[in-house]
Amino acid sequence: MNRPLSLLLALGMGLLLVNAAQAGEYPKPSPYPISWELGFTHSQPQRIVVKAPGELVASAYWYVTYTVTNNTSQERLFLPMFEMLGDDGSVSRSDDNIPPAVFDAIKARTKNELLQPPLSVGPEIRIGEDQAIDSVAIWREPKLRMGQFSIFATGLNGEWVYLKDDKGEPVKGTDGQPIILRKTLMLTYLVRGDETFGGPDAVVEKSQQWIMR
Repeated sequence: MNRPLSLLLALGMGLLLVNAAQAGEYPKPSPYPISWELGFTHSQPQRIVVKAPGELVASAYWYVTYTVTNNTSQERLFLPMFEMLGDDGSVSRSDDNIPPAVFDAIKARTKNELLQPPLSVGPEIRIGEDQAIDSVAIWREPKLRMGQFSIFATGLNGEWVYLKDDKGEPVKGTDGQPIILRKTLMLTYLVRGDETFGGPDAVVEKSQQWIMR
């Protein structure tokens, strides 16, 4: 890969990270627990091709199944957000205009009768292993050759900070409101293969880390 991941992340986040660079050191998650956090397990990203009703040809999608468990002391608001960052700097949010047939195909493939459609998840998650939520994040395939890409999962904990400048003042966005960064899980993967035959190549996990985003 020609460009470092940090540059791709900057492209994906746009003005937010430009402001952060001007402000000095970028915030990092606390090294020790300072807020509630949900248990989160996930699959490797997988590719699936589905011909939805009304479509002339089949389309390719990528998805990640996951399980979220609330082992904290109380019920929590759970409004997850998943975004995919491509190696060209493009960012796409999951579950954006995805045909229901795609979820049905994923559920059939996984053979998980507890799998919930993405838009039915939340807004709360109850306490206990028996209240765990199984769901999936789905994206339309952004391009045939995936290369290196990252997935960001937000909404798994309550840690957040204001982005501040070198004077300690909150940095404001284009809407005039202070920019809030939330503790986010960043999963980075690599797919090697010939772009002429996209899909069958193995997905390799390169890193998993918490960041503020």
